Amino acid sequence: MTTPRTHLVWDWNGTLLNDLDLVVACTNAVFVAEGGPAVTAAEHRVRFRRPIADYYAEVLGRAVDSEAFGRLDKIFHDAYRLGLTSCELAHDALDAMAAWSGSQSLLSMWFHDELVPAVRTYGLTGRFSRVDGLRAEIGGDRKAESLARHLAEVGVDGRSVVLIGDSIDDADAALSVGGRAVLYAGGFTDRARLEASGHPVADTLVQAVTLATTLR
Repeated sequence: MTTPRTHLVWDWNGTLLNDLDLVVACTNAVFVAEGGPAVTAAEHRVRFRRPIADYYAEVLGRAVDSEAFGRLDKIFHDAYRLGLTSCELAHDALDAMAAWSGSQSLLSMWFHDELVPAVRTYGLTGRFSRVDGLRAEIGGDRKAESLARHLAEVGVDGRSVVLIGDSIDDADAALSVGGRAVLYAGGFTDRARLEASGHPVADTLVQAVTLATTLR
């Protein structure tokens, strides 16, 4: 007998928060600082992956070690903070959250101390049973370990979870805890890449929630 999917974990950047244009601009700030080429939003959606150091290395054409990545990550986030006030929630984010009948939480790989006030600024306080961001000085790694810790804090069995996110890494994280994923095509990853992963793909967040309710 399968466990009902009763808990929904939302991704933040590129999913609930529509920040693709800002992320591409900040990524290009990194590449330009290193003498590399700029990428378009379409190119970013095809090439972006975690660990982000691997993505940077591919575009720059050279290895990016931990020391170099720390420096590049600071360039990215300094630019991101300056532009964040220009970002809005995805157009149907509120409708999508309202459409889910079970419990919901938020897990982001953005810094926790900045995520929590941002959630408040966007009027989402009280919608989530728990909000977790990155509790480290440098990000860029995969999401699986963070998801396991997040669910342990929420007190939810991974087999009851659906994660809605915009990257293959989100799907890999969900599978790592026995959960399922619905991938959102409006974020950081090209739709063809999402479809090739074999996970359900949605063009809107409301559609993603509808698909999530069908998963067993």
